[in-house]
Amino acid sequence: MESDTIPQMVWPARSPNLNPIEHVRDMLGRRIASRSVPPGTLHELQQALLQEWALLPQQTINDTIASMPRHCQACI
Repeated sequence: MESDTIPQMVWPARSPNLNPIEHVRDMLGRRIASRSVPPGTLHELQQALLQEWALLPQQTINDTIASMPRHCQACI
């Protein structure tokens, strides 16, 4: 990555709460939980997750990723 000049940041070891994927997964979980009729089968859960993923604004995901340096700085 250094040869491609991709910026890297210091990342605290063993910090799953600093993983943007975990934050997005939590957002999806909250959206599923707030449905008036929760999924009753694995297939319904899969369909609900796909629907909620499609409805999740890209800007929300971008904001979550952009907040990671601030979260990491707070933990270092």
